[in-house]
Amino acid sequence: MAEITHRRVLAIAVPVVLSNVTVPLLGVVDTGVVGQMGEAAPIGAVGLGAVILSTLYWFFGFLRMGTTGLAGQALGAGDQAEVEAIFVRALIIAFVAGGVLILFQSPLIAFGLLMAPSTAEVEGMARAYLQVRIFSAPAAIAVYGITGWLIAQERTRAVLVLQLWMNGLNIVLNLWFVLGLEMGVPGVAWATFIAEWAGLALGLWFCRAVFAGRVWRDRARLRQPEPLARLFSVSRDITIRSVFLMAAFTSFLFLGARFGEETLAANQVLIQFLYVASYGLDGFAFAVEALVARTLGAGDRPALRRAVVICGQWTFGTALCLTAAYAMAGGAIIDTMTTAPDVREEARHYLPWLVVMPVIAAGSFLMDGVFIGATRTRDMAVMMAWSFAAYLTAIALFWPLGNTGLWAAVVCLFVARFFTLLSRYSALERSA
Repeated sequence: MAEITHRRVLAIAVPVVLSNVTVPLLGVVDTGVVGQMGEAAPIGAVGLGAVILSTLYWFFGFLRMGTTGLAGQALGAGDQAEVEAIFVRALIIAFVAGGVLILFQSPLIAFGLLMAPSTAEVEGMARAYLQVRIFSAPAAIAVYGITGWLIAQERTRAVLVLQLWMNGLNIVLNLWFVLGLEMGVPGVAWATFIAEWAGLALGLWFCRAVFAGRVWRDRARLRQPEPLARLFSVSRDITIRSVFLMAAFTSFLFLGARFGEETLAANQVLIQFLYVASYGLDGFAFAVEALVARTLGAGDRPALRRAVVICGQWTFGTALCLTAAYAMAGGAIIDTMTTAPDVREEARHYLPWLVVMPVIAAGSFLMDGVFIGATRTRDMAVMMAWSFAAYLTAIALFWPLGNTGLWAAVVCLFVARFFTLLSRYSALERSA
């Protein structure tokens, strides 16, 4: 296996960071084009529809993370046939899952709209949006698996090209369909539908070598019980971990609403700082996933440790840069995001929490990557449960402090995630 160096880590991480930049840009364009219609309802409909679908697709996020760990370990062990089999199994799961979503679209859409009630006009537009986009569910979920498989092989430049292709095409079609052809909200849905299927096509082309072999036609191998059981176990644990994580951030926003509209709006502005930080830290989390999976598959303990150390250096270095940027430009960023004087003042009051948050959160991002690469997902699920309990305890203890207590609880969540996983790291390293 090639030596693990700073250059190798950057070659994996930088394309991921760049591809992440396109994600918020697409959301801005989606909102911007329907905003040109001069009505509030289309903006609300697209936002509502996108949230419902994102929540549905979120349940299949395990396909990205699980595929990276499993394929990377098979690659490190020199089992190319299993690497290809993992890819095909991911595609099968994606198409079956997407088919189920299409088959049960009516109750799923109805339930989603029930959970987020709005005006009849917004719900009607959102339903029209969802009824188009749901038919690209197999493609959208399959791209998760393809992305994970490419990351496992350190082919993150291909991931960058894939994201640029999908999101770039989506933006161009958005502008054409909505502003040019005046298709309205359905135009946004059709643009995303086409972009997701086009993304799948490009992803399959990047992975075309798999179809040149025989594994994808070997039904007996694809149905072997042991790999399927392992995939199920990894998927279950990652889903449990993600449910706790989503519950923490959802409850943070909901509880913040109890302190008034200005505080709720300020928290919404400030949490974008955390999302931006995640785009940078994710690059090195993905790098450590790929490298830990390979070194663990090869049984190379010194290389595993070196991968964690080097990725850790870049993770905390990036976090320090983000902290410095937030300290210098945080106020200006807030002013750009909102023009409401009360919200600006409230956000500035809590900005110091976000200034230090990248450094505090960096360890949890690193440890998540390490344990995903090692597919020690049971540890992730259990430690996330303990971390969530610590978060709830912090909310109870700091509740008299109001919104300050909520931000303190978020800090406790990140710290607990880091130290609980760190406590299991020695056992992970011994397994190499």
